Amino acid sequence: MGFKLAGLMAAILVTVLGLGYWYYNSSQATIATLRENNAQLEVAVQTATDNLKTMQVDVARLNELNLGLQNDLKKAEEYGDDLRAKLREHNLTALAIKKPALLEGKMNGATANLWRDITSDTGGNGDKPLPSWLQSVPPGTGDQDSSQTREDNSTDSSSSEASPAG
Repeated sequence: MGFKLAGLMAAILVTVLGLGYWYYNSSQATIATLRENNAQLEVAVQTATDNLKTMQVDVARLNELNLGLQNDLKKAEEYGDDLRAKLREHNLTALAIKKPALLEGKMNGATANLWRDITSDTGGNGDKPLPSWLQSVPPGTGDQDSSQTREDNSTDSSSSEASPAG
């Protein structure tokens, strides 16, 4: 009976040692996996921190740009208010009836300047000279002889020329 008990004890000892060996190897594998996961998490945290810092810089820059845009909008609104006030002061309809050539010259000049500004703002050459059909109007004189000195290619339907009968 002593041998049976010794054999049973040896079998239990071998089983406990086998379980201990398996537990050790399993624990080491789990530790290795956890180390890899920890390294990945540290990289993820560093990336998130860098992204957060970048976003904070971007927010600060966007706030500055937003303030600049708000200031530009305020200036544009003030300019629009100024233009509306000027338009209320001047009766363009009466001026167009009394001095159509003067108003035509001013409007054509302003339109040409606007197109030059748009061309310049969109990357074109804003130094393009005035078109040949647009006459320069000296200050205060008006465009007195606009229909005699240039070819009439306007779309102005308010003036009509009588053709000779015949």
